[in-house]
Amino acid sequence: MSKKSIRHDYILSALETDPSIRVSALSEQLGVSAETIRRDLTELDETGRIKRTYGGAVRTRAFEPALSERSKLHVEAREKIAQLAVARIGDAHSLFIGGGATTLHFARALRAIERPLTVLTATFSIATELSMNPLIQVMSLPGIVEPKEGLVHGAETLKCIRQFRTPIAVMGASAIDEYGVSEALLHAAQVYSAMASNADEVLIVADSSKFGNRSLQQIVGWDRNVTLITDAAPPQRIASAIRQRGGEVIWG
Repeated sequence: MSKKSIRHDYILSALETDPSIRVSALSEQLGVSAETIRRDLTELDETGRIKRTYGGAVRTRAFEPALSERSKLHVEAREKIAQLAVARIGDAHSLFIGGGATTLHFARALRAIERPLTVLTATFSIATELSMNPLIQVMSLPGIVEPKEGLVHGAETLKCIRQFRTPIAVMGASAIDEYGVSEALLHAAQVYSAMASNADEVLIVADSSKFGNRSLQQIVGWDRNVTLITDAAPPQRIASAIRQRGGEVIWG
């Protein structure tokens, strides 16, 4: 990968967690001149992936990049998280699986499981991945299609979720802070919250870039049986909040 491609990936990754970035900050973080950063931002703007502003750039979308873009970021961290999560589900006979980039990596790792398992999901890419294993029975939930994320939502989705109970729900997050887990996409948040409410335990799979941020709607707080699986130790205030309420943090 060229140095320019590495810089472009860094910029897109930064905009995944922050709605705007400054040329001066990127110049310092990447160790290149401000002029180089300006050229990078102009090139990304021309491809429609960001919007150039005076002194920096902003995301082109109101909330966050599409799943197809996010799944290309933090790949090594997300694959590590996925393996930890597969080990953590133990002998659970059924799972709710939410959407998101890290959750898609989890599904890819889970596909190799060698025992019967039932999965309920609202996300097309996850249903497709897991259906490749004949031992996994996949239930694709009904609802209104959200094309950017490739998931379904709405009253029928929520009604269907409430008919089932699973030992574990596995889901990603847009942001994580000491108060809980939040999601940038309102429709997705409603689906994930319903899954969490109908599972005995919730596994949050999220890379460390989500720490210290808060998004539009909270999915779950740290006041229930929640385990955070991530790639690096979270800030002390987040780790303490989880453990004080009976949760668990796994990282590696």
